[in-house]
Amino acid sequence: MTVRLFIAINFPASLRTNLYEATRPLRDAAPTARWVDGDRLHLTIKFIGEQSETVVAPIVDALRTVGKRFDPIALELGGLGAFPNLRRPRVVWMGVKGDPKLELLHHDVETACGELGFEVEGRPFRPHLTLARAGDPRIDAMALARVAKTVDFSAEILIDSLDVMVSEHFDGKPRYRLLGSATLRRE
Repeated sequence: MTVRLFIAINFPASLRTNLYEATRPLRDAAPTARWVDGDRLHLTIKFIGEQSETVVAPIVDALRTVGKRFDPIALELGGLGAFPNLRRPRVVWMGVKGDPKLELLHHDVETACGELGFEVEGRPFRPHLTLARAGDPRIDAMALARVAKTVDFSAEILIDSLDVMVSEHFDGKPRYRLLGSATLRRE
């Protein structure tokens, strides 16, 4: 059986709830965008894609090896933007600023996954939390950009694990499920 996998940093429920509530004006300004439910907000470290379930254990083992090289990492969430930009939004996101160790963690995860035979991402790592996919041409980009300036949210968090997640669809809605985890704890 194949599953759709990704490696993520998950956040505490209270932080996800606060972020979701703070960004409500964005959802009101662009109701036709596909907004991520609050319980699914996370930071993707690596998207793996459709794979056999048999790869999960080797991925978790590789992440545990990576995790032994890092202490918990401080992240700061805040600031809104879009890819490619707020005038033509395809993806609306919340920014993530991190200790430079976040970039090193990402690099080590990419390397470990590459050693397992997975494709290594060629683009620079731009950490962000996807809030919405906004490809709908009916979206009022000007209203969205205007409202984005009024959203005031920031949070600091110490992350201490990497999670292997599966993305499943039930009744046409995505749901994420934890398959395995690796602790960040330098040995």
